[in-house]
Order: sequence, then C-alpha cells, then structure tokens
Amino acid sequence: MLDIFSIPLPALFGQLLLGLINGAFYAMLSLGLAVIFGMLNVINFTHGAMYMLGAFAAWLMLTNLSIPFWASLVLAPLIVGLFGIVIERLLLKRIYHLDHLYGFLLTFGLALVIEGLFQWRWGSSGAPYPAPIPGGYNLGFMFMPAYRGFVVVAALVICLATWYGIERTRLGAYLRAATENPTLVRAFGINVPRLITLTYGLGVALAALAGVLAAPIQQVSALMGSNLVLVVFAVVVIGGMGSIMGSIVTGFGLGLIEGLTKVVYPPASNTVIFVVMAIVLMVKPAGLFGQSK
Repeated sequence: MLDIFSIPLPALFGQLLLGLINGAFYAMLSLGLAVIFGMLNVINFTHGAMYMLGAFAAWLMLTNLSIPFWASLVLAPLIVGLFGIVIERLLLKRIYHLDHLYGFLLTFGLALVIEGLFQWRWGSSGAPYPAPIPGGYNLGFMFMPAYRGFVVVAALVICLATWYGIERTRLGAYLRAATENPTLVRAFGINVPRLITLTYGLGVALAALAGVLAAPIQQVSALMGSNLVLVVFAVVVIGGMGSIMGSIVTGFGLGLIEGLTKVVYPPASNTVIFVVMAIVLMVKPAGLFGQSK
C-alpha cells in the first residue's frame, strides 16, 4: 500500500473523511450562527442546545412514534424552529436594543437550562440511532460508509442553498435590508418583527437539522451540543462574524485541517482550530471573509 510521508493511505484518507464530516457539522452550525448574528446582531449561545434538541427530537420520534429518519429530517427542524420562534418572541425581542453582553448571558443561561433538563430526564450517557443508509463503498484507497458520504453532500447542498437564499433572492434582500434600515423596509409594507422572528427560526432550524444528521453518527446525548459550541464559535470568528460564505468555507476547511492534524500530530487536534483562530485574528481581526467597520 502506498504511503505519504510514512502515513498509510487508508489512515490518511480515513481521517480526512472524518475531518470532512466534522467540517460539515461545523459549517451547518456556524451558518446558523452567522445568519442569526448577521441579521439579528445576537450572539446565540443556545445554538449547541438546539443542535442537541434536533438529535433528540429525531431519536424520540423514532423510539416512541416509529417515525423514520427521513421524516424526522423534515419534522425535527420544524419543531425546534418553532421552539426557537417562541424563545425569540418571549425573550430575545426584549434585548435587541441592549448591549451584546445581555444577549450572550440570556442565551448562555437558556442553554444551561435546556441541557440540564435533558440531562436530568435522560442522563449523560448517549443513546444510539441506527444508520438510515447501511453499508459503504470500497474506493480502493479507503472504505467510505454510505451514510457519512451522504452527510457531507447533504450539508454542502444545504449550506449553498441557504447562502443563495440570503444573498441572491428578494427575500434575502429584505432580510439584509431589515437589519440595516428597518424603518425604510417598513415603508414598503414589510412586517420587520415577523421577518426577524422567521430569521431566528431559520437559524435554529439549521442547528436542529445538523443535529438530526449527526444522530446516526454520534451518540444522542444531552451534552453533545456543549462539546461543539465553542469550536463553532471559533469557526464563525475565523470566517468573519455574520459572513454566510465565510462560515461555509471555514467550517469545511477547518474540519479537514483538524482531520489532517489527527494523522500528523494527534495531541494537537483538539487545539488546532483555536491556534488557527489566534493567527487569523492577529493578521485580519475581522476574519477571513469579514469586513472591517
């Protein structure tokens, strides 16, 4: 078997695939964060909890109602998105005019409450979720599980569709205009508060969708979101706060860097993303795709 720098090809490409899968989740989660921050100017620390809620919703629908994965892929984001809309209407709308710190503290507290309730009810140990696409493909240089390949492709399609919807459609133009000049947008008959609420629901639904996709790969547990949220915030900062394309490119790119680091020097794989963040902030404080103000 051919080696690259004394690393067997199956090990190298296997870790790169794992990195690409992690990058798919980083991209989807950071995309939701970027949508919420870019449109609402709120640092949403409940994002990890919403990711967990998506996975739990799919697991509960399967175990209690026998609802299959493909239906959960639609239903779970809708349910969690509606839950996010309730949170936005009851709590977040009251702090839009305040400093970012208030939004951070509120969402951080909500995340602790949500995760604590699920941990109290179902414990900290993970629950398995069966893979909806069994088997895989022997590519010669590596074996690729079919479902993991589907996750990478699906995440890329979802991310690009979200970017197109926000950057290239009339509704996306309304969303961007509502954050810059809400008074002018109201003059065109647009209900700005409703637009903001739907935007938050979209960002939360993206996190829940990532959770559903992650359920067959990871153990469904109350703390699965808290383990990711700091990394995802780092991805958003590196890509540029509020940058949609920055979140997509940086999420997949950092996943590959993390996977390669696990092959070359495994002890650094848990910190390499934060090292990259420090370097990027020193060179370009606004992030790779961010704009200085």
